[in-house]
Amino acid sequence: MKDLYKTLYEHRFEAFFFSLLAILFGSLLFPVQFFQEKLMPILFLTNIAAGVLLISKKKNLFWFFVVLFTGLLFVLGLSLIQQKTTDSYMYTRLGFYFLFYSTVTIAIIKQVWNAKEVNKNVIIGLMSGYISLGLIAFFIFISVEVSNPGSFGGILLDVSTLDEKIDSLLYYAYITLLTIGYGEIIPLTPVAQKASILTGLMGQFYIVIITAVVVEKYIRHSMKK
Repeated sequence: MKDLYKTLYEHRFEAFFFSLLAILFGSLLFPVQFFQEKLMPILFLTNIAAGVLLISKKKNLFWFFVVLFTGLLFVLGLSLIQQKTTDSYMYTRLGFYFLFYSTVTIAIIKQVWNAKEVNKNVIIGLMSGYISLGLIAFFIFISVEVSNPGSFGGILLDVSTLDEKIDSLLYYAYITLLTIGYGEIIPLTPVAQKASILTGLMGQFYIVIITAVVVEKYIRHSMKK
């Protein structure tokens, strides 16, 4: 059992990274409605399991998220059995995801920062941390939109329900994190504007500080060799 855990822990960044990619780009391979209603919750649970493995050496956090994960799994099971997703389940899920990904992203950054040698796992961890920042921004934007409807506008958000806005806000989260800004979505309220600024700053700080430290370690280690 210990050998299995050791093997899984060694590949923790890979499991987390590839499940993140499946969440973001799985809809390119499957029908959108089927992916969002059936596959997306399962992929999120898979990614959460990989995230729990990432923080498994911090015992308090580990058991806390195991309990939350079990509860979320139970609620998901009820939702699938009833063939519908209730608002309470959606809000509970979003709150859990925000808490979880914030904690895991911090853990990833710490592990990457403290790595003595830059190898494949550290590089994958570095990419995973950046992608996780986009998800955190997405959950912030969703929370802002739920608490203050109409906080975001634009041609991509000319729809009536929150479910129809989710993909567009996910897109906007990563576009803002990357500081591209095509202009199809704009923040209309002060809270939404500040959330957008925060997202852009997070992306820049990550690249300028965390990525720079990893590159410096890689160069220093290569010179020693």
